[in-house]
Formats: sequence, C-alpha cells, structure tokens
Amino acid sequence: MAEGDSPTVARRRVRLALREARERADLTQLQVADEMEWSLSKVIRIENGDVSISPNDLRPLLGLLGIRDRPLVTTMIADTRIARTRQREAWYHSPDFRENLTEATRKLVEYENEATAIRSYSIYYVPGHLQTPRYATALMTRFEDELSARQTSRRIQARKLRRDALLSRAASGQVEILVMVDESVLRRTIGGPEVFAEQLGELAGLATNGAIRMRMVPFRLDAAVTNNASFDLLAFHEGEVLYRETGLGDEMIEDREATAKHRARFDKVWHDAADEDDTIAFIRQQITALEFGYSSTRAHS
Repeated sequence: MAEGDSPTVARRRVRLALREARERADLTQLQVADEMEWSLSKVIRIENGDVSISPNDLRPLLGLLGIRDRPLVTTMIADTRIARTRQREAWYHSPDFRENLTEATRKLVEYENEATAIRSYSIYYVPGHLQTPRYATALMTRFEDELSARQTSRRIQARKLRRDALLSRAASGQVEILVMVDESVLRRTIGGPEVFAEQLGELAGLATNGAIRMRMVPFRLDAAVTNNASFDLLAFHEGEVLYRETGLGDEMIEDREATAKHRARFDKVWHDAADEDDTIAFIRQQITALEFGYSSTRAHS
C-alpha cells in the first residue's frame, strides 16, 4: 500500500485538518461537542487519533467548521474511509501488546511503519528501535519495580519487532535512519561489558554498512539539544511527528511548532557533532576496550 493510501497517514491527515479547522473557526472542543450533540471525550479522541471519525459524522462536522470546498470535502471523506480500514492484523494491535505498551508507544510503532525518515536523539541509552535483545532486557530490568513481568517481556519483544521491521525498511530504501547520541550512551555499560560490547558491535556494523547514519555528541561539544528527554522525529511526505521520552513516561506530540523546534535543534547539533567516521572509530575503540576487559577478567578467574 502506498504511503498516501495508508490508514495511518490518512487518519493523521483527517484529524489534523479537523483540529486546524476548529481552531480557525475559533471553537473549543466543548463547543464542537455541544453543537454536534457529542460527548466532549468523543471530540478529544477524534482529534488525538484514538478513534477514527465515520463519514456520516464527518459531513455535518465539516459544515460546522466551515469546510465547504467540494474537492476538499471529497478528499477528506475518502481519507476517512481509508483511515477506518485499520490494520488489525498488525502485531501491535493484538490485545496482549495493547495491554502492555503505552498508547504513545503503540502510535510510535504505527508511525515507524510509514515514516520516510527517522531522526533519534538519545541522552542515556541506545534508542529502542536499535537495541539488541540482551541490551533491551538489561535495560528493562532496571524498572522491575515499576513494570510487571508481562509488561517487561512484551516491551522487550516489541523492541525486537520494531528493530527488525525498521532495518528491513532501511535495507530496501523506504526509510532513512539518523541516530545522534550523547557520548555517555556509548560509554554506559548497560548489561555489563559483554552485553554492551555486543550492542556497540551491532551499531558499528549498521553504521558501517549504511543501514543507519550515526553521530556522537562528544563531551567537549558545548551544545544543548535537550537536557531532560530523548526524542524521535518521524518524517512523512507531509510533515513530522515527535515522540518524546522522559524518565517518567512517553508522549506523542504533533504540534507543528514543538516539532519544528526539535527538528531545528537536531539539525544544528547534528552539523556540529562528531561525523560518522569518527563516531564509528570511537565505537570500535570502546568495543576493543570492553573485550580486553572481560577477556582479562576471564583469564584471571
């Protein structure tokens, strides 16, 4: 299915158009709910993308919002029909994953399957979509007091499925993956030296063969990207969305201003960061040091 016909992209196009039209009409979500005789939660869920609006609901809503241009109305109704053909067979729609992944994570996975470019910045750990299973497991066990065993298991599984799908898309030229990490990410031995060396080896291999482009923000570089969150920017032919993580949660942001600010900051620091060759060389130095360390430990044990 072409990106323009994707349920994911069509649903996003409809709800953004509706939200922007409501704001142009200077109407609140509550006012729209009252005029349409809907609940406020229905309006919120439509604009957030939690549910798809039906063509029968869309027609009177467009009239309320002042959208009467016939070609535009026709296009939006067509998009609404496409959006409602949601791909229920996708793994992230199964009940088990829906119950154990956050709503923002499920949206992230859905968008990853359609994005033409993904720009990731991380300040603490390797981005989720590039984590090896052992690294992901070591990372997730740090939150065992907050997550159930099933949540942990499903989130580790989800990261592997995301990684496999994205790297397959990257190999076929469907998506460009750019990764920018703080130097600390390439030094923090999550999982221990052996697990971490394996993870670094995976990154070095992907960067060397061109599956990803990767740059490190060295300690010596006085540049602030964001001091409290890692984030992903996912680009489509018609805009970008922002996924942001903090230590306490995650969120999907579609506000154009917030997304544009993150993109501008990413691009600026990407330009100043260590280039791909220097980053790969640094990673390989780290791998050598780690391998020497745990080899020496084994020899003396």
